[in-house]
Amino acid sequence: MSPDAVVAATRRWIAALVIGLNLCPFARRVYDGDKIRYAVSAATDEIALLEDLRRELQSLAATPIETVETTLLIHPHALGEFLDYNDFLDVANREVRRLGLEGVIQIASFHPNYRFADAEPDAVENYTNRSPFPMLHLLREESVSRVADDPDALLDVPRRNVATLRRLGLAEIQRRLAEGPRP
Repeated sequence: MSPDAVVAATRRWIAALVIGLNLCPFARRVYDGDKIRYAVSAATDEIALLEDLRRELQSLAATPIETVETTLLIHPHALGEFLDYNDFLDVANREVRRLGLEGVIQIASFHPNYRFADAEPDAVENYTNRSPFPMLHLLREESVSRVADDPDALLDVPRRNVATLRRLGLAEIQRRLAEGPRP
């Protein structure tokens, strides 16, 4: 699959699920404002992916927030197994600290087979973090602070998302994923 096709599928997922179901209260603003950088990695192993991650972290930190607010590092050829991906998150977060970006950039995790530790494999709540491809969302903490006027409301987002997905049900979520954004 070409990088353009990967980005197109990711954009459809954001429009259909993330924005369409309001799973992230700040996604629409950056999506509509074209402030998301979609970086498609050609990495096939953790070493190459770590190099790409390092480059994207440094790039995001050096780029004015008015130009790029957040980066999706999409890696369709690396860490296809969720447990390997999950283990890599520790490596990724160590790299954030090593670069002196802790408190500046945080990493949110998305994977096609995402599974919360206490959830069954096919539980609908896993879809809050299921994406078309493995990806690392590099998120400026400043962006979260800017839109999170009410920290209690921000803490309520995961609970609200699970309730939304459970109300819709697994079949509806899978249908929306297959169908893409609604007009």
